[in-house]
Amino acid sequence: MWIPITLCAAAFQTSRTAMQHRLRSLLSISGAGFVRYLYGAPLSLAAVGIAFATGVRFPRIRAPFWPIIAASGLAQIVATILLIRAFDERDYAIGTVYSKTEVVQVAVFSLVFLGESLRPLGWLAVAVSMIGIVLLVSKGKRLSVVALREPAGLFGLCAGGLFGLAAVGIRAASKQLLDSPSVMRAIVSLAMMNTIQIVIHGGYLLRREREQIGLALGHWRSSSVVGLLSVCGSACWAIAFTLQNAARVRTFGQIELLFTFLVARFWLHERHSRFEVGASGLVLFGVLGMMLAG
Repeated sequence: MWIPITLCAAAFQTSRTAMQHRLRSLLSISGAGFVRYLYGAPLSLAAVGIAFATGVRFPRIRAPFWPIIAASGLAQIVATILLIRAFDERDYAIGTVYSKTEVVQVAVFSLVFLGESLRPLGWLAVAVSMIGIVLLVSKGKRLSVVALREPAGLFGLCAGGLFGLAAVGIRAASKQLLDSPSVMRAIVSLAMMNTIQIVIHGGYLLRREREQIGLALGHWRSSSVVGLLSVCGSACWAIAFTLQNAARVRTFGQIELLFTFLVARFWLHERHSRFEVGASGLVLFGVLGMMLAG
């Protein structure tokens, strides 16, 4: 069941990040990131209310849930901002590929924090994906320190690490919710995280970029679509994390790369060299190998 749910999550996430990229013509980097929570939180809270009203048991929340979900939410806020920065430095498709180093980082975080490991061939497949990332960084040339310092690469790599921490945190937080079905635990985790994100990110904008809140509300037609896609994608991710190892879910979710290049080519009209497409294909090949052997 987690596989089709993850496919839906990847499709929603691809659409959401593409819309955020388009919002850069209307909002700042931080403002474009904020709309994800501003319009997503009410929807996720409504989902919890509907589920509870239909008789789904609300979970019993253990105390560790709150710091874990708050830390996950903060990691996701910073990761989203860094990802949008990566888009600005290079483009939507390549910025997204850089962030996919989260595959390795989620696997490591899952092993360290949750004690969940992959099989040896699974680690090998993850290494293949990393080779594809390295080739993208080098742009077909000899890899150098200068290439490793490429802004798009640095922003994308950091975004991937923080998204990885957020993914592991969501799974860890869901384990602190007891006596409730997995779907309810997932949407409660999402609703609480989105609400905390509004407080954290909204507080930052009030202090540093107050006008962005007005712009986010003023451009509600475009911004609300981002919120809707975000909450649908996040709900699918959260459900998948409650059903399966976070490393497996995030690794299979890298099929998003295929969706990303399709969106970049046919909607955003971005052009990429054969080398870039081939290196990205190597990343995807590693993902499929991970699914078969990990």
